[in-house]
Amino acid sequence: MSQTSSASSAVAREADERETRARADARAGRRSKLLRPVLMVGGVLVILLAVLLYWLFTGGSVSVTDTYVKAARVQLSTDVPGLVRTVEVHDHETVKPGQVLFRLDPSRFLVAIDQAKARVAQVRQQINGARKSYAAQLAKIDVQKSIVENDRINFRRYASLVHGGGVTQADYDNAKYKLKGAEATLDAEEAQAGVDLAKLSGNAKIHASDTPQYKAAAAAMATAELNYRHSVVRAPFAGVVTETEKLQPGMFLPAGTAAFGLVSSSDVWVRSQPKETQLTWVKPGDKVRIHVDAYPGKLWHGVVASISPASGSSFSILPAQNSSGNWVKVVQRIPLRVNVVSGPKDLALRNGMSAEVTIITGHQHKLSNLF
Repeated sequence: MSQTSSASSAVAREADERETRARADARAGRRSKLLRPVLMVGGVLVILLAVLLYWLFTGGSVSVTDTYVKAARVQLSTDVPGLVRTVEVHDHETVKPGQVLFRLDPSRFLVAIDQAKARVAQVRQQINGARKSYAAQLAKIDVQKSIVENDRINFRRYASLVHGGGVTQADYDNAKYKLKGAEATLDAEEAQAGVDLAKLSGNAKIHASDTPQYKAAAAAMATAELNYRHSVVRAPFAGVVTETEKLQPGMFLPAGTAAFGLVSSSDVWVRSQPKETQLTWVKPGDKVRIHVDAYPGKLWHGVVASISPASGSSFSILPAQNSSGNWVKVVQRIPLRVNVVSGPKDLALRNGMSAEVTIITGHQHKLSNLF
C-alpha cells in the first residue's frame, strides 16, 4: 500500500510541475508577443532620435576632403638674354629674400654701360658746344647787322646822287648788290643761330640735363645699368629652390625662359573645393581645423580667407553647356582659400599635400526647419 501511495504522489507532483511549466510558458509567450512590437517600434524611435540629435548638433561644421596645401611659387627667369656664368644654389636649398641664385656673364652688359656713358658725355659736349656756338652766332649777327646798316646808308646816298651825276651807275649798282649780299649773309647768320637755339630746345640758358637729347642718352644708360642688374637673379621671397639642375654654367639663357622654380616657405595656404551644397552657411572669417594626410594626428588652425566667385568647372576649356541636349546636372565644386593661422612649427607644409578641413560655420539646425 505504501508503494502505491508513493507512486501516486510522484505522479501528482509531476503533473503539477507540468501544469506550472505550461502556465509559465503561456505567460512568457504573452510577454513576448507584447515585447516584440515594443522593441521594434522603440528601436526605430531610438534610431530616429539619434539621427535627429545628430542633425541638430552637427549643423555647425562642414567637412571637406577635396583639399590640398598650396604655396606661392614662381618659375625664375630674367628679361635679358645671356650666357650663364654661375649657379649659386643647389636643388631643394632654402634661400632668403634677395639671395643671389644665378648670374649671367656680365661682359656685354658692362660694354653697353660704357657705350651709354660715352653717349651721355657726348651729348653733354654737344649741348655745351651748341650753347657756345649760339653765343658766337649772336655776336656775328650783331656785326653783320652793323655791316648791313652801313651798306644801307651807302646805298641810299648813292641812290640820291646817281640821278644828278654825282656817282656813276656802276658805283650805284655795286652799292645795291653789296647791300643785298650783306642782308643775305645776315639772314644766313640768323638761320644758323636758329639751328643752334633749336639744339638748346629754344632756351639758350637751358642745362644740358634738361634737353631731350640728354634725357634720351641718360635713359639708354639707365637701361644698360638695369640690364646689368637683371643679369644677377635674386630670390624674390623666402623659399626652397627646385629643379636647379636644369640650369648649368655655360648655357645660353634666352630672355623670359624659365631657369628653375622657387616655392615659398612662408606664403602657404590651403585650397579646398567643397560641394556647392556644403557652402550654404560658409563665409569668410569662419574658423577651420586642418588635418594633413602626411602628419596623422596633427592639427593646424586656419580661417576662411575667401570663396571663389565661380565654380572650378567654369574655368575649364569646355565648360558645361546647360542648354545642350546631353547635359547632365552634377553637383559643382566651389574653390575657397583657407589661410593657415597656427600649427606645429616643426612640420613643413609642402605644396600639393593632401589634407582635410572642417569649417566651423556656427550654424545650428532647428526643429522648425523640418516643418
